[in-house]
Amino acid sequence: MASNNQPRTEFNQALKAIAMERGLDPNVILEAIEQAIIAAFRRDAKEAGTEYPEETVITAQIDSLDGGAKVFIDGKDVTPPGFGRIAAQTAKQVIHQKIREAERGSVMEEYMGKVGSLVSGIVLRFDGSNVKVDLGRTEGIMPAEERIPQERLTQGQRLTFLLKDIKETIKGKEIILSRADPQFVVKLFAREVPEINSGSVEIKLISREAGVRTKIAVFSSQSGVDPVGSCVGQKGVRVQAVTNELGGERVDVIPYTEDVAELVKLALGPAENLEVKVVKKDKTASVKAPEDQLSLAIGKDGQNVRLASKLVGYKIEIVGDGSIIEDKTIEEKTGVEEVVVEDTK
Repeated sequence: MASNNQPRTEFNQALKAIAMERGLDPNVILEAIEQAIIAAFRRDAKEAGTEYPEETVITAQIDSLDGGAKVFIDGKDVTPPGFGRIAAQTAKQVIHQKIREAERGSVMEEYMGKVGSLVSGIVLRFDGSNVKVDLGRTEGIMPAEERIPQERLTQGQRLTFLLKDIKETIKGKEIILSRADPQFVVKLFAREVPEINSGSVEIKLISREAGVRTKIAVFSSQSGVDPVGSCVGQKGVRVQAVTNELGGERVDVIPYTEDVAELVKLALGPAENLEVKVVKKDKTASVKAPEDQLSLAIGKDGQNVRLASKLVGYKIEIVGDGSIIEDKTIEEKTGVEEVVVEDTK
């Protein structure tokens, strides 16, 4: 490899300029070029009928004056005639590859700082049930499990996504996007509600069945601030903006309270006039509902009680007319699921 005391030649200046512009180490580029030239020499020699064993020590040297290259075996110059053209092409390819790697590294570094935030993207193509998304400087992927069920997507459609994660794969780093994650709803409210961004309103709890319904419990420690009103907005404009982004998914906003019985009662809305008894030790709640409120409390296919159970973290039993409602679909689906709400700022 050329020494650090190289004369200021056109090749050397170009190499340093590229390295500085892209934030690369010139020595790293030169080493990569040398390795690629050795690989090219081995390949050409094999095609010409001479195959060198792996243990054969082959080295390459870049000419600091013109960027040309020589190949040595045990210190002996074995550069084939006309090899300079192949070496130059190889050097060009390596430099382009290093530039692409550096750009991808810098893009990924930028997106690492956006994990947990909303990003805008265009539906690029479908890879089975996964969706490739154009984010501008790079692509992201929305896996099947991160899609809103039944949401129809079209090529070229612009949407908002939660940048959920950046995963290391065999193909390199991959940006994982989501529209089904509960945090997507949290971030949408943070975008629409200035009081959430300022910290005066906080989303304490959330439970979601993507594409159908979400329940959130909101709280404010600031005197005079109505957390529910802040999230709903005048004439419902803020919650409607979130619902529109979610393709019509219904969002229930309730006030958070540390009184579990009251929280269960609120979580089972729009059902009213409920009587709640909780057993904190077992994390269960027994709810007595008037006959005309039973179907509202339970919801279609047990959805309302299921979401309320996930929201509060208690198993909820609905009682009507003095007897427990026997509904296996509810029993099966109301398992407690803890949902942690991340910082919404």
